[in-house]
Amino acid sequence: MAEFLTDMKTLRERARQEIDKGPVTEAYGADRERVIQVCNEALATEIVCTLRYKRHYFTATGIHAEAVAAEFLEHAQEEQEHADLLAERIVQLGGEPDFSPDTLTTRAHAEYDASLDLVEMIKEDLVAERVAIMSYTEIVQWLGDGDPTTKRIFERILAQEEEHADDLRGLLERLPRDLAR
Repeated sequence: MAEFLTDMKTLRERARQEIDKGPVTEAYGADRERVIQVCNEALATEIVCTLRYKRHYFTATGIHAEAVAAEFLEHAQEEQEHADLLAERIVQLGGEPDFSPDTLTTRAHAEYDASLDLVEMIKEDLVAERVAIMSYTEIVQWLGDGDPTTKRIFERILAQEEEHADDLRGLLERLPRDLAR
C-alpha cells in the first residue's frame, strides 16, 4: 500500500477544520476570489454566446439555413452546458454566479451579434469562438496547478470551443463561393 504524504489522522483532523468551506481546503493553491471573478467572466461569455447562437438559430434564412441553423442550435445548447458548469464551480468555490443582465455584455469576452446575413452569422460566431479559445487557453495556463478542478473544467470547455470553431469553419467552406465572400 502506498504511503500518504500526510498521515490519515492528520488529514482527518484538517478535514474537520473549516468544514463550512466545502471542497476548498488549505491545499487549494489559487487565489480563490480571482478564480471566482474569472469564472464569472467566462460565465458571462457563455451566456452571451448562448444568446447569440439562439438568435442566429431563430433568424437564419435562405436556402442553406436549415443545416446551419441546426448547428447554431447544437452550439447554443453546448454553450448553456458550459455556463452551467461554470456556475456550479463558482458555487463550489464559495462564490455567487453573476447572471445579471445589466452587466452581462461588459463582463463577457465575446460580443453579442444581431446579424441577419447567414454568412455574417457564421463569421461572427467563428470570431467569438476564437476569442473564447484564446481566453480559455490563457486561463488554463494561468490556473496551472493551483486549481486542478477549475483547470479541467476550462480544458473541457476549451476542447468544445475548438470543435465549434472547426464546425463553423467547415460551414463556411461548404457554402457556395458566391455566398461565403
